[in-house]
Amino acid sequence: MSVTIGVFDSGIGGLTVVRELKQLLPNQPLIYFGDTARTPYGTKSPETIIQYAREDTRFLLEHGAGILVIACHSAASTATSTLKQEFSEPIFEVVTPSIEQALALTRRKIIGLVGTRATVTSGVYEKAIHARLPDTKVYSMACPLLVPLVEEGWLKARESRMIVKKYLRPLKNQQIDTLILGCTHYPLLKQIIQEKIGRNVKIVDPSAEIARTVYSYLEARNQLSEESHDRKDRFFVSDLTPTTQKVVQCFLGTRVQLEKTSLPCKS
Repeated sequence: MSVTIGVFDSGIGGLTVVRELKQLLPNQPLIYFGDTARTPYGTKSPETIIQYAREDTRFLLEHGAGILVIACHSAASTATSTLKQEFSEPIFEVVTPSIEQALALTRRKIIGLVGTRATVTSGVYEKAIHARLPDTKVYSMACPLLVPLVEEGWLKARESRMIVKKYLRPLKNQQIDTLILGCTHYPLLKQIIQEKIGRNVKIVDPSAEIARTVYSYLEARNQLSEESHDRKDRFFVSDLTPTTQKVVQCFLGTRVQLEKTSLPCKS
């Protein structure tokens, strides 16, 4: 029986993870929940993020998910340990594979991180990197304006380019050689980010890394769906606007049906 992958994010940024998952696992059934009514999570307190993550997880499980992917860095860095304690299903998050790839790529052990305030404040990246390579320098920059820019579809706007440049300047001055995109929204700005940080800096895309991790997990357990399944992938959001539909199409490269659902219950 096919294992359904459940993916949640604070908004539609997690669709970059869905895009990578479907490239590697085209026949694996998938359910997505984007909490667009309460985005972004990165500006919320840890207690609130954990509660939202609980609700998102319950929602996906109630709709048939067999494994969970936390596609939100704010939730991954804040709520992963709580979710793993409270739920028995396999749970994957975007932080760990991103760190592993950054450590594999860095040449001079100078790594940069861009993310939401919650992700940067958590210090989860620095702690994990220093646990593996203590002499590595890690420079982090909170970029709170990037998620709203992506959610509004301002992917090529002049204003977006200016804001990206301003956020990246301190990291560029530190001469980082590797940059972790600590938010699943950011791959949509990857071209601008690469341009502004410099071509010699290696960029770690969390969406690609987590997709490879999930693929390896399913392959090792002979749970890959080899044939096309009858069940359609489903995409839920907690708020739906014409802009959301337009940006979702930009994320996935194809039009999908979005289902508006009430917020997950708090029980």
